[in-house]
Amino acid sequence: MVHNHEMKRNTPVATLLKNFADKKGGKVTASREEIQRRFDFLEWKDQKKIIPVFLDSGKTDRQWAYSKLLDLWDKSFQTKINALWEQLHEEKCTWVVIRHFPLKFLSQHLKEFSDGRNYYFACLRLAVNKKFVIDKDRLSPTDYLALLYHTGRSVECSEAEALLFGVMHDLCLNCEFYFAFDRYVRIEKGNIVGPRDLRKIGLMLYYLDKLGCESVISHFDRWNGKVQQAIVTSREYQDACAESVTDVGYEQRMIDAIRKYAYLQLDERYRKPTDPSIEEMLKPKHRYDDEEWAEVQETPTVQQKTEPVQSQPASPEMVKEMIDSNPALAKLIDSFGLDVNTENNLPF
Repeated sequence: MVHNHEMKRNTPVATLLKNFADKKGGKVTASREEIQRRFDFLEWKDQKKIIPVFLDSGKTDRQWAYSKLLDLWDKSFQTKINALWEQLHEEKCTWVVIRHFPLKFLSQHLKEFSDGRNYYFACLRLAVNKKFVIDKDRLSPTDYLALLYHTGRSVECSEAEALLFGVMHDLCLNCEFYFAFDRYVRIEKGNIVGPRDLRKIGLMLYYLDKLGCESVISHFDRWNGKVQQAIVTSREYQDACAESVTDVGYEQRMIDAIRKYAYLQLDERYRKPTDPSIEEMLKPKHRYDDEEWAEVQETPTVQQKTEPVQSQPASPEMVKEMIDSNPALAKLIDSFGLDVNTENNLPF
């Protein structure tokens, strides 16, 4: 006896496409799932039959077909994709146009590639022609440097330096600075972090190195050293080290210090008359307005609403796990000469 499940898996592609195209036949969903499950393992002749059917279907099906066309392009799809793009201007359809359409078409429609990084990807193809003029105002500084590198172009050191410190200026003024560090950076006592550890700055320095701008990188490194020196000798740093603060509290203080002293160390030409004061720049930002924030502060937490729980002494296993994941704690315990394997000597 043949099960229905097995019959479905054995259904010819032509039958699946017929059932999928028949929107009133009741087999659309099952046919779609089976076609998409098989697609990557089918021969090209079958894939070429499937894609047009999905392009003629609803938005979700079109999105799926666009994603396949990014890597499975054939000129026979150009007329259909062109018609869909002119009619709907869907983002994923635009990606297909940028990657596969003739350069002449891209050049004629360049003004329309403005969403997200579409202009960047269009330029990656067009800038192979050295006569093509890149409009850097339509690019982020990082994308601009990346584009110059990937298309074999160069940049003047004066322009590169202005771009780099311009980005540094904008980062100092942006409260997103708190989330701008490389994920491997640890802002903790004994580890002095600086502007060079910012993810966007690191990426710019990478491309400047590729573009041969060693003098700009050296200048930035010297400037970064001055910022770190200013932080270490600052009242903010001394207080944070002397006071008993949580790891999160220390991190927040140091991030504010980095923003502050990086901004103060900027050359006057990289500051703007419209910049806020240091006090205004470092004013805490949150997602609530003042009234909402007050309500949040007054709302009792779950712990406040429940009975207090009696604390239990930490077991040697628990302490060992904590030490393994926290080198600073391990150093502290070692300095006291404690043996965490002996229950009576547990420091908790």
